Amino acid sequence: VSASHLQLAAFALGTIGWILCTISMGIVEWRVWHVDNTTIISSGIAWVGIWKVCFISYLHVSPGYREQFCHKFNGYDSFIPHEISAAQGLLLVAMLMGLLALAATIFALRNVYMGITHKTLIAPFFLVGGFFYIFAGLCVLIPVGWNFYSITHNQSIAFPPSYYMPSSPVAQEVGAAIPVGIVAVILLLLSGIFSLLYRFPITTNIIPK
Repeated sequence: VSASHLQLAAFALGTIGWILCTISMGIVEWRVWHVDNTTIISSGIAWVGIWKVCFISYLHVSPGYREQFCHKFNGYDSFIPHEISAAQGLLLVAMLMGLLALAATIFALRNVYMGITHKTLIAPFFLVGGFFYIFAGLCVLIPVGWNFYSITHNQSIAFPPSYYMPSSPVAQEVGAAIPVGIVAVILLLLSGIFSLLYRFPITTNIIPK
């Protein structure tokens, strides 16, 4: 048990990282667009996520009330930029890899705390979990970094007319999903490193003379 403190920390950090990865995937605020035409987008702000785009509008409701309109992206939409398509696939892979890493770590920790001393039932599962944690972290890092690059360069998206969105914003800024994703990357990579540092304790038997 004393040899697996780092792996216990890896499990805790990996769990939090996996949860944050899931949260970032569901948050619509990946990019915050500022638009100058407020006829439809009444607040002048739209949120572009990896699954949909949303904005506040006063157009179709009574005065004094507002409503949030969202348009979901379809898998066959050709206007979706590559960084958003990559984020959709890679974050799903990251969720799966994170689950596998947690399962492997749980199994190994269970054997440790139950006093099972067979090396093949502990060390390989910590190693597999570590590789899965690192792979999951990289799968989050790529879309987060790619979308951050697109935001800082104010890249446009050719939305169809039915979305009521301009193809280019006046300005855009980082949404809440990006920092959440960055924290998830850090925690997942740390979890992977801690899991890979496991060393099976070697015991020696002293034979009395």
